[in-house]
Amino acid sequence: MQSIYDCQLTLVLPVELEDEMIDLLRSLPNVVSGYSLMNAEGFGAKAELNSMLEQVRGRASQRMVQVLLRQSEVAPLLQALRTALPTPRIAWWVMPVTQCGSLA
Repeated sequence: MQSIYDCQLTLVLPVELEDEMIDLLRSLPNVVSGYSLMNAEGFGAKAELNSMLEQVRGRASQRMVQVLLRQSEVAPLLQALRTALPTPRIAWWVMPVTQCGSLA
């Protein structure tokens, strides 16, 4: 069976923006039919260590969102995200999806 999805958009954001991101994704059901949300930890020069615990551990608590979609939907979705959440604190990338489906 041919999948309707040909790419995956990954977003990495601070924990405090999680609810706003979920609300935004839910408001776009014609583009985002579903997504996965995971806990993540950020390392490196751009990682913002806001809490004392993050400073001690040397890594920032973050959320990672993965969305399967069509390549033609990436630019409009990114524009909607930029309009609603204009912050350099959200990183993103797109990867090709060669196959996907369910096991049943």
